[in-house]
Amino acid sequence: MKLVVLGGGGFRVPLVHGALLRDTAERRVTEVVLHDTDPTRLAVVQQVLAAQAEAGAASRPAHLPPPTVTATTDLDAALPGADFVFSAMRVGGLEGRTADERIALDLGLLGQETTGPGGVGYGLRTVPVALDVARRVQRLAPDAWVINFTNPAGLVTQAMQTVLGDRVVGICDSPLGLATRAAGALGHPLDDLEIDYAGLNHLGWLTALRHDGRDLLPGLLADDAALGGIEEGQLFGTDWLRSLGALPNEYLFYYYCTREAIAQISGAHETRGEFLAGQQADFYAAVAADPGAAWQRWDAVRRERNATYMQETREGDDGTHERAEADVEGGGYEGVALALMAAIARDEPARLILNVRNGGTVACLPPDAVVEVPCRVDASGPAPLPVSPLPGHALGLVQQVKAVDELVIAAVTQGSAALAVQAFALHPLVDSVGVARELLAAYRRRLPEHYAALR
Repeated sequence: MKLVVLGGGGFRVPLVHGALLRDTAERRVTEVVLHDTDPTRLAVVQQVLAAQAEAGAASRPAHLPPPTVTATTDLDAALPGADFVFSAMRVGGLEGRTADERIALDLGLLGQETTGPGGVGYGLRTVPVALDVARRVQRLAPDAWVINFTNPAGLVTQAMQTVLGDRVVGICDSPLGLATRAAGALGHPLDDLEIDYAGLNHLGWLTALRHDGRDLLPGLLADDAALGGIEEGQLFGTDWLRSLGALPNEYLFYYYCTREAIAQISGAHETRGEFLAGQQADFYAAVAADPGAAWQRWDAVRRERNATYMQETREGDDGTHERAEADVEGGGYEGVALALMAAIARDEPARLILNVRNGGTVACLPPDAVVEVPCRVDASGPAPLPVSPLPGHALGLVQQVKAVDELVIAAVTQGSAALAVQAFALHPLVDSVGVARELLAAYRRRLPEHYAALR
């Protein structure tokens, strides 16, 4: 099978490649094509992947060679014959990410790449590229499945579905990590439990974990030691989780603790995007200068990157709240991607939390809205499983953010600055129409090439 990776020069591509190297099934990915607009980054990632394959050669069966890896900056050359297209683009690069953070912070708002005004700005420049990619896939690889990890993942998945329909599936590792931690605290493997989780990407709630029909989540919520021992207990506090009667996705910290998040991000000497920009510039330059150390350098940088993920949510007054070692070591989204590909290509049924078309799964949302829910996946693709109704506070937030997603897509497709301002203004983390206008104006000044089509 052929896999095309969009954003193939990205730092996390070796995680996907590593998952492919561990896949020992006969029907598996044998060809990987990396596509990126930056040839220098592509060359560095190719060096890392070659070293990664060599490092694991001794433990790999001789009859299962690693996938061939090629790279190109020509998307039309990459796509023909693709069975799967993995989209992990970052439109605007890390310069765009730092803009998403700093523009909002300068206006006293949350500066975060996918949540709040930063997510709206990110979506406005990403949806045009995603729609172009979808049209090219439709023309050059009409039988391919698109696995979207490009953020904002739910919004981008919904935009691409307007062209490719249900053959676009969004993935994220946050819900899986949440469910895995909760199951571990309950003393159960996750595979033994039925997951009841619903919402949008980076905006969902785990409302039940059932074993043989019995919900175990109330027991976890009542257990101070077990609940306080998981990331969510430390992040939100056990009292708040018991008040909710559910475990929220970690990104809900930015809604429930907005002031604290802004204060901690503003108080740091650099934003997450600025940290990554410096870290990655050093990494790519170092590997280009010394290819022989490509794998070791990548692995060391990966660990540092993972350890500092969402750091602003873990810094308490005493500075002792550190990320769990299992989360530092583990990946996540690459495992979801491989399981999704295996379920479709080999008809190996799997239960995964995915971003898919709603239908009637989450009440009070449009049928074509992309939601994040548990699905059963087989050769025919994902099918959403029934979920419990969201409580009013959660449903209201989901409806408001989904309305913003739809305004972003409409703004792009209609080239409307007025709709873009609406998208900013109606987001629950933006507190003024005037500020919404300032946000769009700031994006136009800082990244004019990405917002010129909005008139």
